[in-house]
Amino acid sequence: MTDAALSAPLSSRRATIGRLLSDPATVAGLVLCSVVVAGALLAPWLSPRDPLEQNIIDRLTGPGSEYLLGTDQFGRDVLSRLLWGARISLMVSFLSISAALVIGGAIGMISGYIGGRFDLVTMQVMDVLLSFPSLVLGMIMVALLGSSITNLIIAIALTAIAPFARIARAPVLVIKERAFIEAGRALGFSHLRILLVHVLPNIVTDLLVMGTLWMATAVRTEASLSFIGLGVKPPTSTWGGMMRDGFENILDSPWLCIWPGLAILVLVLGLNLVGDGLCDVTDPKATQ
Repeated sequence: MTDAALSAPLSSRRATIGRLLSDPATVAGLVLCSVVVAGALLAPWLSPRDPLEQNIIDRLTGPGSEYLLGTDQFGRDVLSRLLWGARISLMVSFLSISAALVIGGAIGMISGYIGGRFDLVTMQVMDVLLSFPSLVLGMIMVALLGSSITNLIIAIALTAIAPFARIARAPVLVIKERAFIEAGRALGFSHLRILLVHVLPNIVTDLLVMGTLWMATAVRTEASLSFIGLGVKPPTSTWGGMMRDGFENILDSPWLCIWPGLAILVLVLGLNLVGDGLCDVTDPKATQ
């Protein structure tokens, strides 16, 4: 293979990254996501106090020099709980969407490749899942499985499997009719090899872009389930749980809802901006 052939994919990746970083909105999204991720990773060092430590004497203390973001009804430091809560939101959203991407992508890819009655039945099942709003389906699954981080990840993943299956299936219907797939069949390649080597690389970009956008949905779903008491059990710090606790004192201590609400807004906005940027960069029409 010549040096020019080897450098072509590298040049293409550099051009893609260059277009991505040339968009101010995408850069802003990357900065917002980086701030949240950095805060979550550095929580043990950035947190001024133990997020579970209670100090009843200082309960509902407003933001100030001693408590930068104030304290909650149990005297726990809001800043510390906010930083540690970021870990829960990021972990739940990343793991749930990763699982949905793998499972839903595999279902859609296999369904589109096989086609026929199998494809029809599979997509009808996916349509049934899509008929439920993600929050409602998440509530049903958590209510059935119980409240825990593992069950929350499973519930959110189930809400996202159907969209990923649809996204994966659509291009496979076109790709499987192309000449290089027919050539692989003529050479005796197994169906598994064709799927993994020739089909998957052509749809993985669409799945990753979809995954970025759905991570924002997962963050909102996790916060919503925690807000209504179906998320991670207290006293573990979560942004949705912090908003639920602050809602009881919203008139007297509004900062208890404001700070976790802003954190959710920043992360969701950042993920959406990055996802939109990736959509624009990977869109073939945008590069013409």
